[in-house]
Amino acid sequence: MFTRENLKRAKRVVVKVGTSTLTHSTGKLNLWRIEKLVRELADLANQGKEIILVSSGAVGAGMDVLSLKERPKTIPEKQAAAAVGQGRLMHTYDKLFGEYGQVVAQVLLTREDSVKRTRYTNSRNTLLTLLKMGVIPVINENDVVAIDELKIGDNDTLSAMVASIVDADVLIILSDIEGVYTDNPQTNPDAQLISEIADITPEIEALAGGAGTLRGTGGMHTKIQAGKIAVNSGVTMIIASGLQEGILRQVLGGENVGTLFLSKENRLHVRKKWLAFGARIQGVLTVDKGCEQALLSGGSSLLAAGITAVTGEFEHGNTISVVASEGREIARGIANYSGTETRKIMGLHTNEINAILGAKPYDEIIHRDNMVLLV
Repeated sequence: MFTRENLKRAKRVVVKVGTSTLTHSTGKLNLWRIEKLVRELADLANQGKEIILVSSGAVGAGMDVLSLKERPKTIPEKQAAAAVGQGRLMHTYDKLFGEYGQVVAQVLLTREDSVKRTRYTNSRNTLLTLLKMGVIPVINENDVVAIDELKIGDNDTLSAMVASIVDADVLIILSDIEGVYTDNPQTNPDAQLISEIADITPEIEALAGGAGTLRGTGGMHTKIQAGKIAVNSGVTMIIASGLQEGILRQVLGGENVGTLFLSKENRLHVRKKWLAFGARIQGVLTVDKGCEQALLSGGSSLLAAGITAVTGEFEHGNTISVVASEGREIARGIANYSGTETRKIMGLHTNEINAILGAKPYDEIIHRDNMVLLV
């Protein structure tokens, strides 16, 4: 586990930079800031670190070329702007990184690359091969072809998925805000920056607001959700200001900047990471306190007796979410029974399942081996 004291030892680093950091208020690319970022990343690569850059800005770059005054609102307009802007953005990175002797590769991902396990594994192999070759992958969501049900959602989530896929040591999210505050610093001058978060509790989640700026799509809420993916994958995450010069050097030097999210110590196996963060969630099971305790402390499988509510229509083999009585997600896993069957047998003991369903192919609703704990 990487703490501030040992961040200097981080080898594989994923850096996510948002639209508001990369563009001016006009929507056009902020070349001065991009050049500073590239120089810093190239210098880290020169130190022997493996760098992956997850970059927003394609739509913003397209707005510039297309002379659009405000961010497109419809999906076709966003995709058109992204189609034009992605090439412009990548050309900028290629040119600037090239000046510092670094080779970059464009990688565009969609939700399907994480939902389908073969594509998840293929994405992992491709990225690891690029790193082995000394190439810096520059990753963005494939906005040109993605529709809502195929979208990962935002580049905060994308960066956490990538960090999980490649077993990164550290994920650094550069934002237009310095980190997580005790309150909204724009409205409360007494709001304090939280230096370190050891556990993403419901109280921490409540500190996150809604959407971000006019030009970006991710607010603090998406960054907290990205934190959940990162820390549960064994990746330390830091939110820091992308507006501050030399910020990456400060973060990886162990300086007390931004908000650090401590990772869980055990890294999940590749299959379990896909199960937890790649597969699409098809339903939700709510469990009682006793069941919650058995899952988190007792190493138990999920039995029908502890289930108090079933949400969604899912089938055997689908990935479903398990939440505690107060609504906090505690686990994800593969369902042994459909949603309809689970509703019929929830709250019942295992030996009663056969009488209700006419068969009992499994004792467990989710077997421990097919479950990932998230707290």
